[in-house]
This record gives sequence, C-alpha cells and structure tokens, in this order.
Amino acid sequence: MRTRFISSWGVLALALSVPATYAAVAHHKGINSALLAKANAGDAEAQYQLGSAYNYGDKVRRDYAQALFWYRKGAEQGNAKSEFQLGGLYHFGHGVPQDDAQGFAWIMKAAEQQYAVAENFISVCYAEGWGVPQDNAHQYFWLRRAAEDGDADSQYFLGWAYEDGLHGVYQDYTKAYFWLDIAASESNSHRGRREAVKRRNKAASHLTAAEQARVEEQVREWIERHAANSQ
Repeated sequence: MRTRFISSWGVLALALSVPATYAAVAHHKGINSALLAKANAGDAEAQYQLGSAYNYGDKVRRDYAQALFWYRKGAEQGNAKSEFQLGGLYHFGHGVPQDDAQGFAWIMKAAEQQYAVAENFISVCYAEGWGVPQDNAHQYFWLRRAAEDGDADSQYFLGWAYEDGLHGVYQDYTKAYFWLDIAASESNSHRGRREAVKRRNKAASHLTAAEQARVEEQVREWIERHAANSQ
C-alpha cells in the first residue's frame, strides 16, 4: 500500500466521485466562507487551497471526494499545484480508484509547467514504472530538470547518481560535488542537509583542492542566478 506521495507527486470521469452540485454547496465547519466563495467564483488558487484543506483535513473533516472535486476544478484551469495533487489522488487511490496512468498524466501536466516537485515525481515514475514504462534516460532527464528548478531532493539524488554512476549516469565526482553542495544549501530539513553534506564530502575526497574551489565558485554562481530568477 502506498503511504507517501514523493517530492521528495489522468482523465477518469468525475462520475466516480460526487455530483457537481455537492462540492459547490457543501460548507463543512472550519472552511473559510471567503475562500469557498472565491473557489465557487472560479479562482484557481482558492480551488487548490480548498482541495488541500479537504485532502489533509486542515481545519475540516478530511474528505477525498471534496479534495478530488476542487483539485480537478483548479487543474482544469491549469493550476500546476492542483494538477500535481489531483495526480496524487489517482496515484494513491484516494477518493477515486487507484490508477497510475491517470496519476502520471496529471502530474506530467504540472511538470510541463516546471513545477519542480512534479518533475521530481515524474522522474520517480520512470524509475519505478508507475503509469509509464521504466526508462533510465527519461528518469535522468526529469531528475535534472527538477534539480535545475530548485527541488532539493532531486539535487541530492542527482549528485548521488553522479557520485556512484547510477541509473545510466556516468560517474563524475565534480558534478556530484556540485549538486550535493547545492542540495546542502537548498534543503529545508536538517536531515537533508546532513545527508547532502556527508555525500558531498565523500565526493570531495576524489577532487584536488583546486577542483573543489572551482566547483564551489560554480555553486555560488548557480545559487545567485537562481535566487535572482525567483524574485
């Protein structure tokens, strides 16, 4: 049984879920009335937020049918976060029959908008054969895209792949150090930073001091460039 939607996440008829009028009028205790009004008026971000409230039981009783309804509303307007989460519901079979192909299709829509966590998950789909044939080349392509777009888990696993020559990636300690050093800087968790530093230092043992200094300068340039792009 799947219990996690990796970050480090379809087109089945909504008839499998709830009537269109149900979610539009339902107002469980805890849902902000202004948020519900915005969602009903067609605001895609509000629809995503409402879907997430029901998906995670945030101040309201968890209800996957409601989550499915609102995520779909947002996804149909091209909201990448809703596309990703809708794919997650299909992937896990929450509120809808489990369907990897549907999950992959919706998450790919988000990945194509450069939503990094979705790009990471598409990489995992190609690695595991979830909704698509296993393919190391496509796994690497999406893993690198996710890393470039700022997903720290992808940066860590890309560095690991270069360090050990995994998944069809040739071994390159310089690139391993580069991505692991970035992952150590970008990770939001203490554990993630610790693991990235541990592997980065292992890669550093294969580099000269001059090589390491050169890569660290490239890392600083990468971080500065991406920080500027995100403003």
